[in-house]
Amino acid sequence: MTLSGYIAIAVVVLMIIALLKEVMRPGLVLFTALVIFMVADIISSDEALSGFSNKGMITVGILFLVSEGFKQTGALSKLAGVLLPKKRAPIPRLILRLTIPIAGVSAFLNNTPMVIIFAPMIKKWAEKLGLPSQKFLIPLSYATIFGGTCTLIGTSTNLVVHGMMLDRGIEGLGFFELAKVGIFVAIIGFIYLNIFSNRLLPGEIIPKHSFPNDIREYYFDVNLTEGSSLIGKEIEKRRLPGLSEFVVKTVIRNEKHIRISNTPFLIEEGDELILAGKSEDVGFLLQQSGITLKCLEADDPAFMNQDLKLVEVVIAPRFPGIQKTIEEFDFRGHYNAVVMAVHRNGERITTNMQNVELKSGDNLMLITTDDFTRYWGESRAFYMASEIGDMDSSKDKRKRWLAVIITLLMVTGATLGGRLPGYGNVELDMFFFAAIAMVLMASMKIFSAKKYTKPINWDVLITVASAFGISRALQNSGAADVIAHSTINISKTLGPLGVLAAIYIITNIFTEIITNNAAAALSFPIALSAATQLGVDPRPFFIAIAVAASCSFSTPIGYQTNLVVQSIGNYKFGDYWKIGLPLNILAFIVSMIVIPIFWSF
Repeated sequence: MTLSGYIAIAVVVLMIIALLKEVMRPGLVLFTALVIFMVADIISSDEALSGFSNKGMITVGILFLVSEGFKQTGALSKLAGVLLPKKRAPIPRLILRLTIPIAGVSAFLNNTPMVIIFAPMIKKWAEKLGLPSQKFLIPLSYATIFGGTCTLIGTSTNLVVHGMMLDRGIEGLGFFELAKVGIFVAIIGFIYLNIFSNRLLPGEIIPKHSFPNDIREYYFDVNLTEGSSLIGKEIEKRRLPGLSEFVVKTVIRNEKHIRISNTPFLIEEGDELILAGKSEDVGFLLQQSGITLKCLEADDPAFMNQDLKLVEVVIAPRFPGIQKTIEEFDFRGHYNAVVMAVHRNGERITTNMQNVELKSGDNLMLITTDDFTRYWGESRAFYMASEIGDMDSSKDKRKRWLAVIITLLMVTGATLGGRLPGYGNVELDMFFFAAIAMVLMASMKIFSAKKYTKPINWDVLITVASAFGISRALQNSGAADVIAHSTINISKTLGPLGVLAAIYIITNIFTEIITNNAAAALSFPIALSAATQLGVDPRPFFIAIAVAASCSFSTPIGYQTNLVVQSIGNYKFGDYWKIGLPLNILAFIVSMIVIPIFWSF
C-alpha cells in the first residue's frame, strides 16, 4: 500500500472514532475528513466538492421539503388517528396493525418525521388502553426502516448509493428496484416482531388475552411543606391517603434513599418523596396542599399561577443547551418551562437534576404553558413535543388532499420516468419529479415558502455530500483496492457470494456504530474495487450496501428514528441488542438468498 493509502485508512479510523465519541456532528466530522484528504492531495478540490453538486444529495434536500409539506397538512396525523385501534387486542396483532401500514407510507416519505409524529400518539394511545408503550415504539422505528428499504426515496442512504453509482458512470437504481429484496426483509421482519416483540421488548410481558391494569411511566420528586397534613401519615401498600393515584417509590430522609415496599412506613417532617404516576395526573399533583414539586420550589410564583401542563420533548442536535447543565441553561428564560425529569438510556433522573449535562437524544419532561407547543412545537431544537401529532381539525383539508395528490404524482412520475419520452437535455428522473413537487407545494403554500430552509436537515446533507468525496479518496489512495483484495482472499472459497456477504457484514457493522450514510460511503469503493478484481457485475454489491446500511436494528445510534424512540420509550442501549441483533441476522440471511436471484454477478 502506498503512503496515500495509509493516510486514507488513518483518517477513516479517526473519523469513525470521532463519530463514536460524538466529538462533533456527523456532517462536520465527515467534512473535516474531506478537507484532510484534500490537503493531503488524495483528492482534488473538484472531487471534494463533487458531492455538493450531486443529484442524489440535492434530491435528499428536496425530499425534506416534500415530507414537510405532507406533514404540515396534518395528513400524517390524520393517518395516525385512523390506524390506532380503538379497542385492546393481543399485542402481536396490534403491532402488525400499526407497523404494516406505517412501513407502506414510510416507503415514500422521510421516516424521521413519520416517527416524530406517530411516536407520541402511540405512547398516549397505549397508555390510554393500559398497554406498555415500549412494546410498540421500537417496532414503529423498525417499520419505517422496512419501508425505507423498498424504494429509492425511502431513505437518504438509497439516494447516496444511487448518486455514487451515477458518479461512476453506472446506471442508477430504479424507483422500486430495491423492493425486490426489501419486501422480503420486511415480511420476515414483521413475522419476527409478531412472534418475539412481546417477550424481548421491555415492559410487562402480556399474555395473549390478558392486559395490565396499571401502567406507570413518570416519576415526580416532591417535598413536604411545613405543617403538611401528610406528616405522621402512614404509607400502606406504597400509597398515601389523598394521593391514591400515585405509588410511593422512594422516601429520601437525611439524604438516604429508602425504597418503599408493601410494609407500612411512617412519613416524618423533612421527608422527600419520589412518586410514580401517570402523565395526566400531574395537574392533580400541582393542586395538592402540603406538597410541592421540588423542581418548582425556587420558581416565580407568577409562573405557578398560570395554567400549567406536562409536555414531553426530545433534544435535537440543534438544541442550544447541549453540554450545559440544567442549572446553566435557563429553561424558564428560553422556553417558559421547568424541567421536571430527564430520561436517558432508560434511566429516569429526578433528583440532582440541576447538575445533569444535557445531551442530544435526552427525553425531558417539562412543566410549561399552552404556549409552548405553539411557539416551540415545530422548533428544530426538539425532535418532538408531546402535542405534535395530535389531530388538528382546523387543518386545511384542501391542502391535505393537494399534498397527497402531488406526492402520488411524484412517485408515479419517478416510477415511470424512465419509460417516458424525454425532451431536450432534460432527464425524467427522481430529481426532476421531486423538484416539481417541491415547487408546487411551495407555490400552493402547503409549507411556508419564507421558512423553507427550516425543515431541511443540513447536517444530513453535509454528511451525504462529504460521503462522495470520502468514497473517492478511498479509491484514489488505493486503500479500497487493498481492503477489497483482503476481503476477496478471506472469502474466496465462496466466490462472489462470499465477497457479497463480507461487504454486507462490513456495511452493517459500520451502520450500527456510525451514520448509515457514512457506512455506505465507506463500503461503496470497497465493493466497486472487489467487483472489478473479481471481474463481475458490481450491482449486487451496491444493492447489498443499500440494504445493509439501512438495516440498523441493534443500536439506537445507527439510525435517527431509533434514537428518537429510545428517548420517548425510555429504552436502554441493551434493549436494542436484545430485539435487534436477531433481526440483523435475519435481514442478512434473506439478503444473501434474494440478491443473487434478482441481480446476477
